Amino acid sequence: MTQTVTPIVPSGSRATGIARVRAFIALTKPRVIELLLITTVPTMFLAARGVPDLWLVLATLVGGTLAAGSANAFNMWFDRDIDRVMSRTAKRPLAIGSIGDGEALVFAWVLGIVATAWLWLLCGWLPAVLAIAAIAFYVLIYTMLLKRRTPQNIVWGGAAGSMPVLIGWSAVTGSLSWEPLILFGVIFLWTPPHYWPLSMRYREDYRAADVPMLSVVRSDQIVGLQIILYAWATVICSLLLIPVGGMGWIYTGVAAAAGVWFIVEAHLLYASALRHTEVKPMRLFHGSNSYLALLFVAIAVEPLVHLPL
Repeated sequence: MTQTVTPIVPSGSRATGIARVRAFIALTKPRVIELLLITTVPTMFLAARGVPDLWLVLATLVGGTLAAGSANAFNMWFDRDIDRVMSRTAKRPLAIGSIGDGEALVFAWVLGIVATAWLWLLCGWLPAVLAIAAIAFYVLIYTMLLKRRTPQNIVWGGAAGSMPVLIGWSAVTGSLSWEPLILFGVIFLWTPPHYWPLSMRYREDYRAADVPMLSVVRSDQIVGLQIILYAWATVICSLLLIPVGGMGWIYTGVAAAAGVWFIVEAHLLYASALRHTEVKPMRLFHGSNSYLALLFVAIAVEPLVHLPL
């Protein structure tokens, strides 16, 4: 059973003023949203084969931020019991009681409704439907069904984090095609080798919270091998965009070089686990962020080189 620790919060000690605003912002997990937005904008450049309508980009980013914030707030509301157990999450707003549970739930619903209406009115019906699907999948499938039941939780949870590329592409074109589906696959396959190193670092946290992350139920050697397999799959998937999307030398060079770097880092982590030496998973965790950022910067730059000067 999951251990529940009730925070010691004196009556009437709810955060007020600026602290309260910050607490509500924290519910949306801003750092996670940043990563989602990094993938959305380059996808829109690729869809437009140049510079898209900047007002459309802004509208999509606002709607995507609200949708992701809604999903994250729902997630934090549902996981408030285990957040109080884990040292990494013990200072989250609901864990320390700076916001009431009911307030957080209402906030999540409002963000989701506003995000859907915003995207539908300003970006089209397809981005709005995809945003609803992303919220529903992250909350119902990942958070409520998979996270506490299977070590494959983060594998399938990556589908929600992959949706922004579909939303961005559909906002520009009004449809979907192979290019955004490949980008969806890249982020989906990238998520496990990105998140599993973090779960290795905080293994005891997840064990205390009774969350069956792969690093909790399997050895470092097995986790490391899985990371290698997914890293290779991520890089191979990224290379599919070259023939399908008609990508040129900029994307090709970055995807190949960054991909080799990503795979080498995954192999180094695995080698440390095999030798039973000190494993430093956070190096790969941070490196995976850099890999994805470089890849999507190349995606944004590639269409621009074909623009007339």
